[in-house]
Amino acid sequence: MTYILAIDQGTTSTRAMLFDDQFAIAGTGQQEFPQHFPQSGWVEHDPADLWTTTLETCRAALKAAGVGIDAVTAIGITNQRETTLVWDRATGVPVHNAIVWQDRRTAPLCSSLRDAGFEDTVTAQTGLLLDPYFSGTKLAWILDNVEGARARAEAGDLAFGTVDSWLIWNLTGGAAHVTDATNAARTMLYDIRSGAWSQEICARLNIPMQMLPEVRDCASAFGDTMPELFGRAVPILGVAGDQQAACVGQACFQPGMMKSTYGTGCFALLNTGSDPVRSNNRLLTTIAYQLDGQTTYALEGSIFVAGAVVQWLRDGLGLIDDAAQTAGLAGQADPGQEVILVPAFTGLGAPYWNAESRGAVFGLTRNSGPAEMARAALESVGFQTRDLLEAMQADWSGLGETALRVDGGMTASDWTMQFLSDILGAPVERPRVLETTAMGAAWLAGHKAGIYPGMEEFAARWAVDARFDPAMPEDMRAARYATWKRAVGATISFAG
Repeated sequence: MTYILAIDQGTTSTRAMLFDDQFAIAGTGQQEFPQHFPQSGWVEHDPADLWTTTLETCRAALKAAGVGIDAVTAIGITNQRETTLVWDRATGVPVHNAIVWQDRRTAPLCSSLRDAGFEDTVTAQTGLLLDPYFSGTKLAWILDNVEGARARAEAGDLAFGTVDSWLIWNLTGGAAHVTDATNAARTMLYDIRSGAWSQEICARLNIPMQMLPEVRDCASAFGDTMPELFGRAVPILGVAGDQQAACVGQACFQPGMMKSTYGTGCFALLNTGSDPVRSNNRLLTTIAYQLDGQTTYALEGSIFVAGAVVQWLRDGLGLIDDAAQTAGLAGQADPGQEVILVPAFTGLGAPYWNAESRGAVFGLTRNSGPAEMARAALESVGFQTRDLLEAMQADWSGLGETALRVDGGMTASDWTMQFLSDILGAPVERPRVLETTAMGAAWLAGHKAGIYPGMEEFAARWAVDARFDPAMPEDMRAARYATWKRAVGATISFAG
């Protein structure tokens, strides 16, 4: 038996999973780590937490499986995207905390660049919008606000990376400063058509290009781990950003296939094939995966708050003790009340891209309570997903009637998945293996290592655990969605 070790470094926790040569999970390790909020709208991680939890969960997964390191053929990495780190090349010491993808501190810079007419250049080259979400302006902020950082960067002493680069740097003892095409595509610094870092955008943001990592295919030789970490050197052969890894894990290899992942945020990817489709509805054009030098593109819609709204019910409001309680509570809600929650806690993502909006609740009555809030929280995820699906249908004629493949923690809730199907008016398919993000990273590494099959056979193994078909009457679906759109409009108007 041979194994692939998949590292899944997420926004609130790090996991490591050991997959055998039949894709079965043999062992798992997981650790949460602290979130840091220095100011309103700012979100940071301690880079040491990202590294130590990665190392410890890898060791825990091996121990849980009772597997020695000699049986591990390769490592695959998937990671929270856009989160930005800068460290000293000589010492490996970060110059600042990691600035997380949710962080909105660079909204003024993005606004000034947009006002100057620079967004067209950004979108044409990167497929992205000028938004604080992406890495480029976060990197510029570090260089502008950390004492001495710019001089050190210009001297070649500092390295920039997203989380994958930071982990690979540490795993290889500083021998490899690399990333993959999917993570590069999320920095707002990478030309997704030419496959190179954009000199024009880096110059405009005043970013020294020697800071940037080398970009490779998703299945490639990224370096070998230091022998002392696990007992021998293990090659890192697969890397993809978390949403792209989920796209691979869901076997969305054909144009027109679509997946949506429900973690801290929600991210829907639609495979559009070998040609990048420019959105007219403020979706993102991105790289789905890059294999053997061939790039497959996707349209992506990003929702900033999905599972995080359940965390808010638990940690912010104290309405629940455990996330699993939410669906049961929602089922008890008064059907006569129509409470709408717009969870714009850190702004609105696609297709609105309004960084200034903040969360709002509409329709409260004296009888509104925890059950109605729980229902509104879960329904907000379905409403936001419909926003994305409608934008995708408007952007790409190749998207016909299709089932939505879903994954992530929230998909365990049958109540939430049924509402999702109801409000979309489309089937929702939950796979038998829910760990599709880690599975995608494992397949990339295992395929490169020669122990996992090609796309066609891998796709044939994908299996449905549950399928949810729409049961809501069309007139009710239309009325409920219209109410949501009014609530979003009011939220944006209030932001000014």
